[in-house]
Amino acid sequence: MPIPGNLLTTAMAVMPHHYPERALDMALSLDIPFWPQLPNLNYYEDMYVQASEHFPGIQLDLDNRKLSFSMEAFVEEYEEALSHFEEPEFFDISSEYSQVYHAFLKMDLSDRPAIRGQLEGPISFGLNVLDQDQRPILFDDNIRPLMFDFMAKRINVQLERLKQVNPNAFMFVDEPGLQFIFSALSGYDSTRAKTDLEYFFSMIKRPRGIHLCGNPDWDFLLNQDLDILSLDIYQNGEVFSSYAPSIKRFLDQGGILSWGIVPTNFEPFEAETIDSLQARLISLWDFLDQKGIDKEFLVSRSLLSPATCCLVNPDGEKTVEKAFGVVNELSGRLREIFRYG
Repeated sequence: MPIPGNLLTTAMAVMPHHYPERALDMALSLDIPFWPQLPNLNYYEDMYVQASEHFPGIQLDLDNRKLSFSMEAFVEEYEEALSHFEEPEFFDISSEYSQVYHAFLKMDLSDRPAIRGQLEGPISFGLNVLDQDQRPILFDDNIRPLMFDFMAKRINVQLERLKQVNPNAFMFVDEPGLQFIFSALSGYDSTRAKTDLEYFFSMIKRPRGIHLCGNPDWDFLLNQDLDILSLDIYQNGEVFSSYAPSIKRFLDQGGILSWGIVPTNFEPFEAETIDSLQARLISLWDFLDQKGIDKEFLVSRSLLSPATCCLVNPDGEKTVEKAFGVVNELSGRLREIFRYG
């Protein structure tokens, strides 16, 4: 099923909450809910840790909140992992690694226009996890192919479980690391990333897309075979809108854009109003309309969300919760302007 647009609301999954029930309440306050990732609850709820479950060679230090990789352990565990490759439950997120995910799966969400899950993507995972020599495992030609296969299976299994709750489920592949491969990063470049991501997405069931908060080469992402692209438009709107031809092609091919417009960090949130955020967003849409992307069509292919995740505010979860409320209010305003609802 296609991902709905029409200025409905969703959000990224990482939340600062310590209590799953409150975080789920906030996720359910949006049109397209998701299961929150709560690293402040415990280290298992960290997005990288959740992606690592059952991957051979992973070393998890809960006391020091450290995730690493051992080649010696990989060699020992590799055959055992392969023996489970046809078992879907092996690739699902266990209740130990996410209390929230399993609570979400038990909910009646059949009346929602869609629901969403997520998993850390292989490029970001491979950049973040270091081996015994403090080298990202993404650079290792022996590890990387298995990592892409492994993460694809994890995404497909989660998507299938979510579709049992709501047939319009879709997945975000969270890839914050994509912005770094366009710098002078040795060992892995954008050419290799393009080949690897094309292979990766060829294995993933639809609907699926990428979320990131950084500022990569947008042509690179807009030309991937994605159903949705989620981004921090609050910080990157001017740069992103300069890629109008690629944006138009992405939308014409059925893509959805999730516009992360409401800041969740305390200082920028306090500096904005709903009027200023509305004006900023409409200004971007007017610019793209002038570049040949019909504004009515664009908003029909658009979702609204907070700009980023945030775990570091001095007021804990309060600003994040306010941002969720502003996203909903802004959606209501814009849906009235564009006659949705």
